[in-house]
Amino acid sequence: MNALRRPGLALLAAALLAGCATGTTEADPGAPDAPSASTGSTGSVATPDPSRAPEGRTPDGTLLVADFGSDTVTFVDPGRGGAGEGGAPIASVKVGTAPYGLVVGEDGRAWVATAEGVAVVDTEQRTRLALIPYATESGPVTTGEYRGGGMGIALAPDGQHVYVGVNVPGEDGAVEVIDTATREVTGTAPVGMRPFDVDVSPDGREVYATDHDSFDVTAVDADTLKTRRMEVAPYGTEGGLGSWLKPHYAVVRPADGKLLLPFEGERLAVLDPRTGEVTIERMTANTHQHGATLTADGTLLVVGTGPIGSDDEDPSLSVRAPDGTERVVPLEGPHEDVAVSADGSTAYVTGGFTRDGYWNGITVVDLDDEKNEPVRLTAGNRPLGIAVL
Repeated sequence: MNALRRPGLALLAAALLAGCATGTTEADPGAPDAPSASTGSTGSVATPDPSRAPEGRTPDGTLLVADFGSDTVTFVDPGRGGAGEGGAPIASVKVGTAPYGLVVGEDGRAWVATAEGVAVVDTEQRTRLALIPYATESGPVTTGEYRGGGMGIALAPDGQHVYVGVNVPGEDGAVEVIDTATREVTGTAPVGMRPFDVDVSPDGREVYATDHDSFDVTAVDADTLKTRRMEVAPYGTEGGLGSWLKPHYAVVRPADGKLLLPFEGERLAVLDPRTGEVTIERMTANTHQHGATLTADGTLLVVGTGPIGSDDEDPSLSVRAPDGTERVVPLEGPHEDVAVSADGSTAYVTGGFTRDGYWNGITVVDLDDEKNEPVRLTAGNRPLGIAVL
């Protein structure tokens, strides 16, 4: 592991746009989306097969992905036993421009952060129920990685509120509060730049926005909407917007309420939101990292998107046990986000990525048997956010 190279990378990146993955300059915010990368799999979009979708209620275990490239969400049959083999898309629903994150409540309704507003989807009947516009002015509706509008999104533990991070290009963003009963925005709180991810404390009292371009996490009091900012920059902030070494996704550890933020497959920043103190633990994948989730037993899953430097490793999925031991599963091509099956035995990693590398599918990883090779299945158009129904 070569942690000493990181400050040099930050200086290099300062001359570029806000690099966020595979080692080249990111696309200009006003440019069209880049074509699919050549990753050894098809870049074509699979057409959902309605004959595979039973009428009425969507089966438990179905995957739901946000299609950043086609303004839809796609329902995906994860195959026999949820292991990927024989799986395929079964239906797609239009939700709004460039959907990013999504979250699903116990009532089966999905809340999808798009550039236009938050879409509400009935996942049992596979229909869009509403599109809730943002209260925050985020500029014209566009596509591309730097588009304004919703990014990270989370649901309160009691299901009564949804919290969505709204990106305002070039400025600080906001967290908007949506009442799930009335489907109206009931409040806003200022946060940092580009709120990639939004999480909620186990007791529901605080909301956390991971502010990618300002190197911090904003804690929002769920009752008063008062905020406080906490810097999370284990490599420092040198390079500013041009740095790749910024926070992306976080997970909240239920046992103690601390936030876990992976960086570069080298460092895990553990943020105590009560004090703002950050401690650093070692990671081993040595690759640029994005999506993260926790299994019920506390295993941390982190998506490695691929190299940003010549000595970085390729894409991977880190499987980090609660005691800190890690298994790194190689992945083919760039990936973005991850969800885990209800029994904790299978991880689903989306192949969509927000800049010049992606593929239109999901990689399925067996978390119990290391001998089983990952399985790839087609799914949507540049799939980013993912949930297991």
